[in-house]
Amino acid sequence: MAITDLKELLADLKADLKPDNYVFCSVQKIPQGLTCLASFIESEGISIICTQADANANQLSYDAVMRLITLEVYSSLEAVGMTAAISRVLTEAGISANVVAAYHHDHLFVPQDKAERALQLLNTITRYL
Repeated sequence: MAITDLKELLADLKADLKPDNYVFCSVQKIPQGLTCLASFIESEGISIICTQADANANQLSYDAVMRLITLEVYSSLEAVGMTAAISRVLTEAGISANVVAAYHHDHLFVPQDKAERALQLLNTITRYL
């Protein structure tokens, strides 16, 4: 069952750093055969998240190289405060985060060079709040 209580969410939170590098790209059409982790239609085009390797193979441009941290806690889409608590801890450490909320978990994209530090902070988040 999805958790809504902020204290319970943070106490149960386990962050999992995925091995691949990810990038955000803007395209008018998703290239055939490209596997996107996520996509979102915006007025300027389609924003996609894919591995850096897939973006390079499809000659897509991107800016930052990110790592993916999945928050292994079953948070409710109606939970209040989890994103704010996580953002606060990462902000104080000077780490940017792009949050994607999916049905079962929240996913953070953090700069590649700060991913290990972000993982450490998230796995001990209750000590910082």
